[in-house]
Amino acid sequence: MHQYVLFFGGGEGDMLGMMMPLILMVAIFYLLLIRPQKKREKAAREMRNSVEVGDEILTIGGILGRVVAVKDDTLLIESGSANTKLRITKGAVQSNVTATEKMHERQQEAAKAAAAAKERKKAEKSGKTVETVADAKEKELEKKMEKE
Repeated sequence: MHQYVLFFGGGEGDMLGMMMPLILMVAIFYLLLIRPQKKREKAAREMRNSVEVGDEILTIGGILGRVVAVKDDTLLIESGSANTKLRITKGAVQSNVTATEKMHERQQEAAKAAAAAKERKKAEKSGKTVETVADAKEKELEKKMEKE
């Protein structure tokens, strides 16, 4: 009996020690593979559900078109110079080009605003006055009005 206990480890702690690598591998798979995939699927589902009439979309097959009508699971898109109409499922939408362009525009505006704020802050530290674009245009208008 004593040899049996020594050979097989003979305790509950050893069983946990043997299971620990398996538990660790499952946790790593979840964090590195399953969770990011679910996030991508959720983002794609939200994008497909947010498609509106007038949006320009790209299908999985590479067709670029403008949405004409939206129903429960289908979209009617208009594509090409002959305004060919196609009915596709929402699952066939790869990306919403209109939404992507709007997002890029917002990012560019935010970057410009951040740069302007940084410039103002730098000017305030040096004691100089900061002239914004609106202020410059306003001064130009005043000068033109004075000339007339």
